Amino acid sequence: MLEITRHKPAATRPKIVDTGRAAGPGARWWAFAQYLRHNWTLAFLALPGVVLVFLLRYLPMFGIAVAFQDYRLESGFLSPWVGLRNFRVLWGSPVLVRIVRNTLLLNAMFIVATTFFAVLVALALNEVRSRTIRGIYQWLMFLPFFMGWSVVALILFSLTDYEIGTLNMALKSLGLERIPIRNQAALWPWVLTTVRVWKDTGSGCIIYLAALMAVNPELYEAAAMDGADRLRRVWHISLPALIPTIITLTLIAIGNIFFADWGMIYALVGENALLYPTTDVIDTYILHALKSSVNFGIASATGLSQSVLSFVLVYGTNRLAKKYFDYGLF
Repeated sequence: MLEITRHKPAATRPKIVDTGRAAGPGARWWAFAQYLRHNWTLAFLALPGVVLVFLLRYLPMFGIAVAFQDYRLESGFLSPWVGLRNFRVLWGSPVLVRIVRNTLLLNAMFIVATTFFAVLVALALNEVRSRTIRGIYQWLMFLPFFMGWSVVALILFSLTDYEIGTLNMALKSLGLERIPIRNQAALWPWVLTTVRVWKDTGSGCIIYLAALMAVNPELYEAAAMDGADRLRRVWHISLPALIPTIITLTLIAIGNIFFADWGMIYALVGENALLYPTTDVIDTYILHALKSSVNFGIASATGLSQSVLSFVLVYGTNRLAKKYFDYGLF
């Protein structure tokens, strides 16, 4: 006998009894249907999100077939089937090692740097007792998040240009040699990381600050009574409280480690081929490939490879996180 009840007092809530139905998939679907019928308002609220996820995440999966076709616009999904040819072309590309290395290196630098500074800023703001001053700090740090990458590119150009850049003008005024920053590829992983930290630290620290708000204030009071100074309270109370959030957000970021921020890279680097050795990533490689020859099969094979590798990496790191930290996404 299957009984489903709503969350009401035991004396008033109605009982829905399933009679004559054997236990199994059919019974579970019947129970689910009854639950939706009695909680239709919750289902209605969730419907827009479910529809968006289906349209933006599941429906495009049918495009995976393009990776195995010699895709032509005129024939669409009826284009000739070529099997793994697109993957062999991709994996045999002479620049494959470079673009994969750059993608992983840049994303790893972004994850480590933004996480470190977001946690550091959150811990510092948590120690600020004045809500007014804390709000001003948050507003100032959050402001870069709303700037588009085109605006950031103009700011970066005004700082790093060889002739009129602020940094080089300052070096010239001090009698030092100007640095051709926009022509030195070795500097740009650090330049991009600095820009990413400047832009995302303010927004990233909000999540960590919210996690710190959930810490019981009595823990800090007890530690203070035991003689712990502010630094020790941060180290032994605040930081351990952030570990689950740090692990969760890091695992989510690792899920996109094979996907570079195309808007950022293209806006800041553009078509400067001198910087390609350290800034040409998988996504910009797809763009360059499509501009030189329209090959949707190669682009789709690249995207599918990124997704599969990201899934494997997330699954592996999640297993490690559960093994050594007892936290994980799933």
